[in-house]
Amino acid sequence: MSDATDLRLLDDYQRDFPLVPEPFATMASDLGVSEDDVIRRLEDLKARGDISRVGAVVAPNTLGASTLAAMAVPPERLSEVARLVSAQPEVNHNYEREHRLNLWFVVVADDQEAVRTVLTGIEAATGIKVLDLPLEEAFHIDLGFRLS
Repeated sequence: MSDATDLRLLDDYQRDFPLVPEPFATMASDLGVSEDDVIRRLEDLKARGDISRVGAVVAPNTLGASTLAAMAVPPERLSEVARLVSAQPEVNHNYEREHRLNLWFVVVADDQEAVRTVLTGIEAATGIKVLDLPLEEAFHIDLGFRLS
């Protein structure tokens, strides 16, 4: 973190992002900085890789469609394939696992057909089969972590 304001920006708004017409102005007021400063700080944090995105998290399949997917990627191609997967706008994150299926990711799109199109495109671009693991039972996992 650059400073205490960055730390508060991340700690205070992981779960409680203001759902108002001008959320960055609300955050700025709470933090004692300008709205432009909040936006610049978030852009800087993203550019440095400290955060991957800013936005709402909603229950799966309530606004569009989503799926968990996995691939068995040869280790020497893992970085290459992970970059290609991450470049898809519909992929909100991916991660490596210690398993034969070593690259896992979540696809979120407008509908199931759009999700399938993304998965098919990844298969075509990589030559590697994508295992589609649609949600059967929802569990809530709180992924917010205090940084202070």
